[in-house]
Amino acid sequence: MKNNKTGKKVKAAQKREITEHLIYQKLARTVKNTHNREILLRISDDELKHYNLLKDYSKQKVKPNRIQLWLYYLLSRIFGLTFGIKLMERGEDTAQVFYRNLAGSFPRAADIAKEEDVHEEQLIRTFDEKRLNYIGSMIRGLNDALVELTGALAGFTLALQDSRLIAMAGLITGIAASMSMGGTEYLAKRYEKSDQHPIKSGLYTGIAYIFTVVLLILPYILLGNIYISLGIMIVIAIVIIIIFSFYISIAKDLSFWKRFLEMAGLSLGIAALSFVIGYIARQILGVDL
Repeated sequence: MKNNKTGKKVKAAQKREITEHLIYQKLARTVKNTHNREILLRISDDELKHYNLLKDYSKQKVKPNRIQLWLYYLLSRIFGLTFGIKLMERGEDTAQVFYRNLAGSFPRAADIAKEEDVHEEQLIRTFDEKRLNYIGSMIRGLNDALVELTGALAGFTLALQDSRLIAMAGLITGIAASMSMGGTEYLAKRYEKSDQHPIKSGLYTGIAYIFTVVLLILPYILLGNIYISLGIMIVIAIVIIIIFSFYISIAKDLSFWKRFLEMAGLSLGIAALSFVIGYIARQILGVDL
């Protein structure tokens, strides 16, 4: 190798290729769809070939990154293959630039760069996970829960002034709204031409809604101070928005910041307005609990 800096980069590339080989191989064993499994195994074989080509250049063996291997495997199993693989492939642009630069001293590196391009295209074109088809339903459930419950809980906080009453009112409101949202989603899919199963769409919407509701009312159940509970509830809402915006940005190739600012602005804006409405309602109605 020409210099130590290039040598380190080559060994880092070797580690990445052998790690990705094992990740794709491991994921292929979990896929029931024959076509998808063949694609994963083919890419796994290519990654191993890339590793061996780089090994010929470096003259050194490199062990896989076991932490990364299990991290991406678990992420793919929990959040879906599309999410896990797209997250893993995010660094491929930098890798391709490195391989093209390396081609000056190692011509076969150009072949690796081309095959990495093909991998990305294959994944984008061929992967169609069922759970991704229902992301729209999940978004509707989660969005509505964040907007409605942050607003309702903020309003209840000033109007009711009791953490248990606020939690009870929020839970009743949330359960009723989740069933309503799930039913609405079911009817919408039932009467429109869609590949999505109406019952599954309704369940995804309702489950996303109720899951969000439980997280938002939890501070009021566990803590006695209503204002600390309100603050923690807002933090939980922001964390949910960050996680979901990140998931959507990876799985659907959308802008993270656009999605995050849109959801956060809407949810927190309505929460602030509802807080004021709760105060006004308390003064006008003369409620003193």
